[in-house]
Amino acid sequence: QVQLVESGGGLVQAGGSLRLSCAAPGTMFSRNAMGWYRQAPGKQRELVATITSSGSTNYADSVKGRFAISRDNAKSTVYLQMNSLEPEDTAVYYCNSRDPVLLLNYWGKGTLVTVSS
Repeated sequence: QVQLVESGGGLVQAGGSLRLSCAAPGTMFSRNAMGWYRQAPGKQRELVATITSSGSTNYADSVKGRFAISRDNAKSTVYLQMNSLEPEDTAVYYCNSRDPVLLLNYWGKGTLVTVSS
């Protein structure tokens, strides 16, 4: 069974940085679109950033200019570099992998990011 494993969450002060990682062993990683989503307490899960198999990226307006998504196909890992963090960025961050051939969608269990003011 495919399992995505996120890491890198934690507690950081406002203005600080964190780098999230998501390992996706057992998937056809290089052809999959990868993404990061987040869910704050009492709110719906929302898209943060996505990256296609060719490296095209897309960001939520709220994180543009502060966050950067990247991927390393050799390591089957996707990253989310988060800079200038704000208390509003506090959430559980989830990794997503979408296989366009098998039409499968995988999720990680999430990693908590807490930004203190």
